[in-house]
Amino acid sequence: MRSFAGMVAGAAVLALSPVAGLAALAGTAMVGARPGVFTVTGLAVFASVFYLGLLLCVPRPGATWGRWLRAALILAVEVAVVWRVADATLTPPPAPAAAPSPVAGQREWRLPTGSRLAYVRVAPKRVTRPEPVVFLSGAAGLADLAADPAFYRRLAADGHEVYVYDRVGAGRSARLPDPAAYGLGRDVADLEQVRQAIGARRLTLVARGEGARLAAAYLSAHPDGVSRAVLASPAGLDRARAATLLDDGPPSARMLAVYTLLRVEPAAAHAFAGDAELDARAAGTTVCPEGRPAGSGGYARLVERPSPPGMREGLARVTAPVLVVKGACDGESWSAATDVRRAIPGAGLVYAEGRGAYLATLRAFLAGRAVPPYEGATPPAGYRGPW
Repeated sequence: MRSFAGMVAGAAVLALSPVAGLAALAGTAMVGARPGVFTVTGLAVFASVFYLGLLLCVPRPGATWGRWLRAALILAVEVAVVWRVADATLTPPPAPAAAPSPVAGQREWRLPTGSRLAYVRVAPKRVTRPEPVVFLSGAAGLADLAADPAFYRRLAADGHEVYVYDRVGAGRSARLPDPAAYGLGRDVADLEQVRQAIGARRLTLVARGEGARLAAAYLSAHPDGVSRAVLASPAGLDRARAATLLDDGPPSARMLAVYTLLRVEPAAAHAFAGDAELDARAAGTTVCPEGRPAGSGGYARLVERPSPPGMREGLARVTAPVLVVKGACDGESWSAATDVRRAIPGAGLVYAEGRGAYLATLRAFLAGRAVPPYEGATPPAGYRGPW
């Protein structure tokens, strides 16, 4: 019984050793230590606690030769495990993905906020609509600057001037030296500066997923800056969504360290693992066939993005026409779409299955034509997304 109790206690200590190591790493980083110092400290604490767990797990034999054998076994396991964890923590990936090459027509805004945003402008032969259309993508702001403009070129055929851009920290836009600077508030400030850079009194916003959450935050803060908005598959208004370690596959020891540091000392995380490494890992995944991989976004994907204070109160004062569009399977919940519709006075909800139906709905709404709303209390029979 005594040996069994020792083994149980040892197993518990072994399980706690990674937690103790990460806590030591985070605590050392919080007092301003350099990456080499907080990394070695975390590994040393992990090794010490892991060694204690091994001692408790392996009973101490009475014979002298047995004690020597026990010591050799414990030392061999300790060295093998700690060496493997240290190598996985300290060694970055061998070949980070290359930065995406520029696309045809790519330009850059250098904003007073300090952000440098890559964008593509899709212009009609003759602009007949007074407010330009700005597309806000999902994920952490990664637009597909090659494919998205081709899709929205059909809006240009209706006389709209269309802008597609990567938000700061994603895609072909510049990264920030401190991950703590990313957030919904920064994105709203950037969008307001984009409006001024374009020289438009008001914008027409077309947004999807997390981009729709940004559009809602902008509507709340700058209601006079929007002529109308289409929020497709909107993310929840109150959810501070961020990617998790499991989004891109099983987490490595190095990514556990990055994720822990990011929650307590973002600048230390950036010093430990640079943007190129995080961009290479952020491959992104989708739930439904209609979705598109999120692609790179690095630290901008991992940071928390809380809603600005008073966001719902601001949305209650919006007078611009707003249309919420929900697809058959888009990764966001049906309840999120209905919540956005209720939060914005006069907003309508449309169910559009497929890109063709979505584009037709979009063009009709932007042209000021009536769009039949979806009146059902529950999703339609063909809906395959989350509720």
